[in-house]
Amino acid sequence: MELDEFATDSLKMLIIVGVITLVGNKIGYGIGIGTALPGMVLIIAIGFVAMLLGRLVPLELPSFAYAMIIAFVLALPFSPVQSTVLSLTEQVDFLATTTPILAYAGLSIGLQTTRMKEVSWKLVTVAVFVFFGTFFGSAIIAQIILTFQGII
Repeated sequence: MELDEFATDSLKMLIIVGVITLVGNKIGYGIGIGTALPGMVLIIAIGFVAMLLGRLVPLELPSFAYAMIIAFVLALPFSPVQSTVLSLTEQVDFLATTTPILAYAGLSIGLQTTRMKEVSWKLVTVAVFVFFGTFFGSAIIAQIILTFQGII
């Protein structure tokens, strides 16, 4: 896929996710679409730049890592744009972004059913260990922290 086609497809996908997020933000959290739109545009811009960097920079980093780095730098206390970035993005509720992202992930996995058949039982086994490990690891850490703080 050429860079122009990649950029166009990526931008279309980000805009669709942004629109769904804005609707979810309005329905679930009562934040108006006009109020959250500038923050969503900023999030889309960060995502788009991150996807391009993931494609152009010869490092083995996923686009998600670039998005995190860009957002982190923009939100640092000594960043000249920190207050603007935070005031715009605070209007977009984090949980409103999860629905379209998880739907997109589900669709992309669904489109790879032939590949999923090749690793089916292996994938289930690994997933079970990951889920249990994450759950019990989080529970153990929470137990230690809450005991240390005297809460439990």
